[in-house]
Amino acid sequence: MVTKQFSGSPDEADLRRADSLAREIFSDVANKWALLIIEALGDRTLRFSEVLKEVDGISHKMLTQNLRMLERNGLVERTVYPTVPPKVEYTLTEPGQGLRGTVHRMCDWTQRYLGHIEEARDRFPD
Repeated sequence: MVTKQFSGSPDEADLRRADSLAREIFSDVANKWALLIIEALGDRTLRFSEVLKEVDGISHKMLTQNLRMLERNGLVERTVYPTVPPKVEYTLTEPGQGLRGTVHRMCDWTQRYLGHIEEARDRFPD
């Protein structure tokens, strides 16, 4: 990510926009609920209630907000079927799948170093 100041050329303006967008996206997706939703969806298509069951501890409101944010960023596709009651399904888009690979590696990293992290935390009591 670019963090230096720019003098004003068109190329530098493009870099500034890219830097700003990257910060926005990181801010959006770097929360525990978004990462857990991405991992829960995986290669599957799930209904809202199924995602709610998969993501332990998330409220209806937080799931709604995070799914909307993921959809707005092009990471999740929402499909509404014209039935009564409406059937709504969620699936990861291609960019969402790409991010899922990163999320999956983060989960693997956590599992690999969990013991080390717990030992370090034990040395620093609350």
